[in-house]
Amino acid sequence: MRAWRTVVGVVLVGVMLFPVYWMFNVSLTKTSDMRADPPHWFPWDPTFEGYAAAFGQQLPALATSLFIGLGTVALTLTVSLPAGFALAKLRPRGGRTIDFLLLVAQMIPAVVMAMGFYAIYIRLGLLNTVPGLIVADSTLAVPFGVLLFRAFMASIPAEVMAAAQIDGASTWRTFVSIVLPLSRNSVITVSLFAFLWAWSDFIFASTLNRNSDVIPITLGIFRYIGNNTTQWNSIMATAVIASLPAAFLLVLAQRYIAAGVTAGAVKD
Repeated sequence: MRAWRTVVGVVLVGVMLFPVYWMFNVSLTKTSDMRADPPHWFPWDPTFEGYAAAFGQQLPALATSLFIGLGTVALTLTVSLPAGFALAKLRPRGGRTIDFLLLVAQMIPAVVMAMGFYAIYIRLGLLNTVPGLIVADSTLAVPFGVLLFRAFMASIPAEVMAAAQIDGASTWRTFVSIVLPLSRNSVITVSLFAFLWAWSDFIFASTLNRNSDVIPITLGIFRYIGNNTTQWNSIMATAVIASLPAAFLLVLAQRYIAAGVTAGAVKD
C-alpha cells in the first residue's frame, strides 16, 4: 500500500513539475526546432541564445522587480509588525472588528483594488512610478502580515512581557528588544510572501505602470511576448531567470515558513 502511495505521489509531482521542465526545455531549444514534429522532449542540441537575449534585454526589468520586492517587504514589515503587536498585546478597542476587516481585505480581488488605485493615483501623480507599485503590492501583504504577527505574538507568554516591564522597559522597548527577536520565523515568513507577491505581480503592474519605461519583469515578459513571438527560447529563458529567485528563497526559507505559518496555532 505504501509503495502505491509513493508511485501516485511521484506521478502527481511529475505532472505538476512538467510545465517547469518544458519551460526549461524550450529555453534551450533552437528557433529552427520549435515546430519539430514530434517535438524535442529533451534539448539534445541546446542553445544559449535565449539566455543571452534575456540577460541583454531584461536585466533592467529584473532589477526593477527586485527593488519593488524589497520595498514591499520593508513597507509591509513597517506597518504590520507594530499593528500585529498592538492587536495581540495592547488589545485596543475594536480589535475583533479590525481582524474581521483584515480578513475581508484579503478577499477583495486584486483587479478591483487596481481600479481603485488607478483613480487615486491619477490625482496623486503616482501612475507609472515604482513607489506607486510598492504601495499597491503592500496592500496584499499587510493584512496577511498583521494577522500572522497577531497570532504569533498572542502566544508569547505574558510573563515575558511582565518581566520586561518590571525591569523598566517601555512598551516600545519591550516590542523591539523582546518581541521582535522572538518573532524571527514569522518575520521571515511574512517577508518572503510579501516579496513573492510583489515579484509575481502582473495586475497592478499592467494597470498602474503600463506607460512607464521602468517596468517589472512580469510586464517585461508580457511585452517580450508581443515583440518576439517567434523567439520562444528567449521568452522561456526570461521566465526561467525570473523563477530562480523565488525558487531559491523558498528552498532557503522553507523551515522558517513551516514554523512561521503555524505560529500561534497552539497555545500552552
